[in-house]
Amino acid sequence: MTDPDLLRSGELSLHGRLVAASNGTFQGSVSLGEDSATVVYKPVQGERPLWDFPDGTLAQREYAAYVVSEALGWSVVPPTLLRDGPLGEGMVQLWIDEVEREPGDTELVDIVPQGRVPKGWVGVLDALDGRHNPVTLVHAETDPLRRMAVFDAIVNNADRKGGHVLDPGDGRVFGVDHGVTFNADDKLRTVLWGWAGEPVPADLLDDVRRLADQLAGKLGQELCELITAVELTATRERCATLLKTGVFPLPSDDWPAIPWRSSSLLGVRPWCGRDGPERSKAATMREPSGAVAEMVSSDPSYGILKCFR
Repeated sequence: MTDPDLLRSGELSLHGRLVAASNGTFQGSVSLGEDSATVVYKPVQGERPLWDFPDGTLAQREYAAYVVSEALGWSVVPPTLLRDGPLGEGMVQLWIDEVEREPGDTELVDIVPQGRVPKGWVGVLDALDGRHNPVTLVHAETDPLRRMAVFDAIVNNADRKGGHVLDPGDGRVFGVDHGVTFNADDKLRTVLWGWAGEPVPADLLDDVRRLADQLAGKLGQELCELITAVELTATRERCATLLKTGVFPLPSDDWPAIPWRSSSLLGVRPWCGRDGPERSKAATMREPSGAVAEMVSSDPSYGILKCFR
C-alpha cells in the first residue's frame, strides 16, 4: 500500500501533542490491516489566526504545497493530504525520522563559529548568538536543498526555518510546515539564501517550465480548490519570474528575509555573494528577551535579518 493510500484510508489515532508548535499539531499513526505509519496531524480548528492569511486555510496550503512538490517531481514535501480526524478535518502528513548525527557534525542548516564555513556549505549571514559569540549561519550546497530553495520561491514560503529541513539520512531531504505559503504578496522568508542571485540549474528551470504549463490547466483548477484565484495567479507569476531571470531570488527590501522568534541572533549582517559579508551595509538588530543560546543550536533559523542591497 502506498503512503498516500494509507494516509487516506487508515484509522487515525493520536499519540500526543507537539507542544512547541505554534498551531495545534499532533503526532499520531494511521493503520489499516497490517500496514501502519507515523504521521503528523494538524486539525483546522487548532490553527492560530494570522493577520496576513485567511483563517482556517493553513491545512489547505500545506496540501497545496505537496501538490506542487509532486507536480515538479521533486518530492520536497512528505506525502500529505486533507482528511477527517479525531479533532475534525485537517492536514495529515507522513512523519519523517531524521538521521542521528555525531556530536560536532554540521547539520544541513547550522550555525558555526564566524567565518569557519565548512567545505560543501555556504554562508548566509554573520551574527552574534545569545551569548554574543560571533557566528555564521550556513547551509549545505546540495541538489536537494537547491530544489527546496526554488520550491520555496515558487510557493512563496514565509517560514523556512532550519528546523523545517529534515534529513532522513538516505540522500533525500524533506521540507515541512508549509501552512504560510502561496500568499499573493512577497513573503519569502528562508534560511536558504546561499545561492541568492546565482543561476538556477537548467534542469530545475525545465521542471519549473513544465509546472508553469500545468498551472495554466488542470493543476491550476485543482489548486483553486485550495488557494484563491489571486494566489494562483501570483504563483504563476513567480514561475514566470524564475524563468525570465534564471536566477535564485534575492531577499526583499520590504520584508524580513529570515523567519524569526525573539532574538537568538543579534547584530545580523547579511552575506552578499560568496566573497563574504558586505560590512558597509547595516542589518536590523533586536535585543534578546532572555537566555536564548540554546535556541540557536536547536534551530539556527531563529534571528532576524533585514536585507539591504
